[in-house]
Amino acid sequence: MDITTSSTTLGVEFVATSISTGGDGFDTNDSFKALLTQDPHIKFFNNQRGYVRHVVTPERWQADFQVLDKASVRDGHVSTRKSFVVEHGQSGLVDA
Repeated sequence: MDITTSSTTLGVEFVATSISTGGDGFDTNDSFKALLTQDPHIKFFNNQRGYVRHVVTPERWQADFQVLDKASVRDGHVSTRKSFVVEHGQSGLVDA
């Protein structure tokens, strides 16, 4: 039994890229797509510049990954790249 693929989820961690470091960033590439297939605990990867907006209520925690198409210009467009939810009483992450 491989503990990394069969272990029970105890919690969720949200990690975001920086808003302005490293130029405009990029959505993903083949190296990171391969990583997602090798590690079932990573649910999402994106290297575009942005932040995570959290909306927390007693019933649920929603995380919206906000990204800029270009951080290098003043009029860059912000959009929601991905959203996840953790429901009250559940330890796992689901798509919003």
